[in-house]
Order: sequence, then structure tokens, then C-alpha cells
Amino acid sequence: MKKYLNYAILGSLLYLTGCAGKANNNMQSPPPPPLPVVKLDTGSVTTWQKYPATVQGTVNVEIRPQVSGYLEKIFVQDGAWVTQGQPLFRINSKEYRQYSNSASATIQSASAAIEKAQVEVERLQPLVDNKVIAEVQLKTAKANLHEAQAAYAQAVSGKGSADITLGYTLITAPVSGYVGHINFKQGSLIGKGEQEPLTVVSEVNNMHAYFSMSEADFYHFFANVTGKTAEEKIKNIPAVELELADNSIYHAKGKVELVQGQFDRVSGSISFRAVFSNNEKLLRSGITGKIRIPFSHLNKLLVPQQATYELQDKVYVFSVDGGNKVTSKQISITGKSDGNYIVEKGVSNGETIVYSGLQRLRDGAVIAPQQLSLDSVLHNTARMN
Repeated sequence: MKKYLNYAILGSLLYLTGCAGKANNNMQSPPPPPLPVVKLDTGSVTTWQKYPATVQGTVNVEIRPQVSGYLEKIFVQDGAWVTQGQPLFRINSKEYRQYSNSASATIQSASAAIEKAQVEVERLQPLVDNKVIAEVQLKTAKANLHEAQAAYAQAVSGKGSADITLGYTLITAPVSGYVGHINFKQGSLIGKGEQEPLTVVSEVNNMHAYFSMSEADFYHFFANVTGKTAEEKIKNIPAVELELADNSIYHAKGKVELVQGQFDRVSGSISFRAVFSNNEKLLRSGITGKIRIPFSHLNKLLVPQQATYELQDKVYVFSVDGGNKVTSKQISITGKSDGNYIVEKGVSNGETIVYSGLQRLRDGAVIAPQQLSLDSVLHNTARMN
């Protein structure tokens, strides 16, 4: 009986072993995951250096009164567009008009005095010629004529000064542009001593964007611009762009045309300005933005940012070898353009890297590469950025 029991146990073990073998044969290893890959190549890209900027009109004229009086009339409103010569304000002119009228009367009096002195000279001239009277009387009459003529010239000058002063009561726009905030109300008593101007008129056909660089940025910046002198380097700075507050790019490019002569001791920075045309009057004085200065990089190795991952402030890619096995590699980055890194070292030209799906990978994993065109990847990345 015991012998038959042993045979039964042995048969059961053999059966179980066979079943386990069949199960193992049915459990095959999963296939390598299909992942998109790109083959690296060199290319030419443009990177942008950005600097905060403040935009101002090329001409910002403070409108101040030249005479004292009550502000009788305000012809414009805050933010209005005005043309050169257009009336802005009028100061009560009654007092200054009286000065002008008085100067006119003085001219008439001086003119009459000239006529009287001229008549006297003409009366005495023949008497002196015929030696009826002494010549000294004629000289006296001529001196009186010259005095009357001088008085007339002085009266004319006084009239001109009075008219100029009268003209100051009507304040017109010195340039075409936008009116700023009007700091006084109609009826206010104003004069030359006011701390605030009546308003500011900004000429906006061209706009200046002011920006600054630190000392380190300044030397790095000019090291990448051709030219022997600072003046030559400024002329060779490529056309710049203005990024507005909504992150849009202003349609017209600008030109850097001025650099401050020295660094500011307090901030340690040096100031630049770039000029932009503003024919459509889209830019206004006081707006902010960013100046974008382009730098061209030729024959540089480009790696899509999507094909990288970060670990402890270092950037890595997964390189694919001939056996479709992946290996993580740290890359050294020198710049970024349109979602692509400019790589100095870590990977080489012609090397294949994984483009996406990196979160599922580990060193040594095998994948099924799905080849993508690097050109199309870079193009799509640039379009998205």
C-alpha cells in the first residue's frame, strides 16, 4: 500500500512540474516599447538676449505758462492727439492786451515826434544855408530828430515785447503728439513758478526704448559684436525687437543708437536706447516691455528641449546605441532658442536620442526606435514657441 502511495505522490509532482513548464513557456517577455527618436545634427539658430525697457517719445515737451493769470480755457483733454500749432490753453489776456494797446499809442506818439523834429530840421536848413541863423541851431534840431527816431525804435520794440507777452496767453502745441495728464483745472491761477507743468506733449512718430545692462552683461555683449571701437560695435548691433507687456512682438524692428558714457555708480549698470518707428501710433510714452537683441549661432548642435530631462539641476538625454539600448548622458548647454538647446558637449553630431516618453525609461532599457525627422521636430518646436 505504501508503495502505491509513493507512486501516486511522484506522479502528482511530475504533473505539477509539467504544468509549471507549460505556464512558463506561455509567459513570454513583453516587446520593447516603441518610442520616437531623432538623429542629432548641427544647424543655425538665433538666440535672444532680453532686457527690461521703458518706452518714451523721442520728444517729450513740458508745457509751462510764460505769463501769470487765470486759466481761462482748456481746449484739449487728457490723452488727446494734437498737431503742431493747435491751441491747448488760454490764459486771461485782458491785462496783456492793454499793455499791447499802450505800446501802440507810444508808437504813434513817437512817430508824431519824428515828424515834428523833421519839420524843424527842414525849416532851419535854408536859414543856415543863407547864414541867417547859426549852424548850432540846426545841429540841435537834428539831434532832436535823432532822439525822436530812437524813441520811435524803442516804442516799436516795446510793442513787440507786449505782443509777445500777449501771445503767451494762448498756449499751442510745440510738436504733434499725445497730450499727457492735465494738472490744472479751468479757472486756476497759474504762473511761471509752478512746480508741475500744465501737461506734457509727447511726439510719437518715433519712440525710444531705454534699457540697461550690468557690467558683466556689457562686456559679454560687446565681446560678441564685431568692431574695434565702442562706436563701431554699436553700429554693428543687429536690429532689435520690442516685446510688449502681453508678450507679443512689436511689428517694427528697432536700432540701438546710443550708449551712456559711463556706468551708474549706484546701480552698476549702463544705459542704452533703441529707436522704433511708430507710424501707426501703437506705442505710447510710459509703456514697458523688453528689448530682444538677436545673436546668430552657426553650425551648432541642437537638441530639442522635449528630448531632455533634469535631475539635480543637470540636464540629461537618453542616447540610443546600435542595439537599441538607451543610456543617460549629461549635456552641457550654452543657449536656448525656440524650445531647443544649443549643446556644447555630452552628445555628438549624428547621435540618436529618445525624443519623448523619457519618464518610462531607465539606463539599459531596450526600445523599438521610431525615427523622426530632426528638421520637422525643430520646425514644430519653433512654431509652438
